[in-house]
Formats: sequence, structure tokens, C-alpha cells
Amino acid sequence: MSSQRFTPEFKEEAVRQVVGRGHSVAEVAARLGVSTHSLYQWVKAVKPDKSEQQATELTEAKSEILRLRAQLRRVEEERDILKKAARYFAKEPE
Repeated sequence: MSSQRFTPEFKEEAVRQVVGRGHSVAEVAARLGVSTHSLYQWVKAVKPDKSEQQATELTEAKSEILRLRAQLRRVEEERDILKKAARYFAKEPE
């Protein structure tokens, strides 16, 4: 393991090249003389936590499921009413 330390500015620029400019981690690591593992760690430390976004998406999905279940229940009731009406009118002579 290397005991080499990098300044925060150096790390920020390396991460900026990966995240902001779209260069690959391997490419930036080779160019700057940094291990890919270290660069992945720096990028991971800077990226926002996905747990909040996942929680929001989960809440939205749950509310949509509840809405769709209610809609399905209503449509099934309408279908049952139409079936009964069709049976009733089929029995009536004209």
C-alpha cells in the first residue's frame, strides 16, 4: 500500500474529471498516477446518497399501487353491475 497523500483539491479535480467530464475512472487514474481503487472511493464519497431518492420512489410506487387497487375495485363493481343488468334485460320479453 502506498502512503502517498493527495490534497483535497487534487481529489476534487480527479473526481470532477470522472463525474463532470465523463472520463473513465481507469483513464483518469492512469493519467494522474492514482490507483483506480482510490479514485473509485473518492467518487463514491462525493456522490449523493441514493437512499433518499429510493425512499421517494418507493413512496410514489406505493401510492400508485393504492390508487390502482381502488380503481380496480371500482371497475370490478361496475362490471358486476353491468353483468346483472345484462342478465335482467336478457330475461325480459320485448
